[in-house]
Amino acid sequence: MESPMGSDGRHIIHLVKGQDGRPVKMAEVPPANIKRWVPRRKAEVVAAVRNGLITLDDACSRYALSVEEFLSWEETIHQYGPEGLQVSKMHHRNAH
Repeated sequence: MESPMGSDGRHIIHLVKGQDGRPVKMAEVPPANIKRWVPRRKAEVVAAVRNGLITLDDACSRYALSVEEFLSWEETIHQYGPEGLQVSKMHHRNAH
């Protein structure tokens, strides 16, 4: 079954798999007004961008992120998994 098309002619994706393998829907992507970034929320945003649910530009605009900050989340997940996004672990890792 093919997904519906958006007004720009691209397919609209409503469901992707998150970092933990569970489905992530656009409705479950963190809200734009998020105040506290826990590892799970960062991983959901990275998964949504990686899987085409939202674009990198849209994610950066929606969450007031720099491209560098997003890419650092993505790289951390690639190297250490989502648990690597915990601030205390990042500080410990950077101190060595």
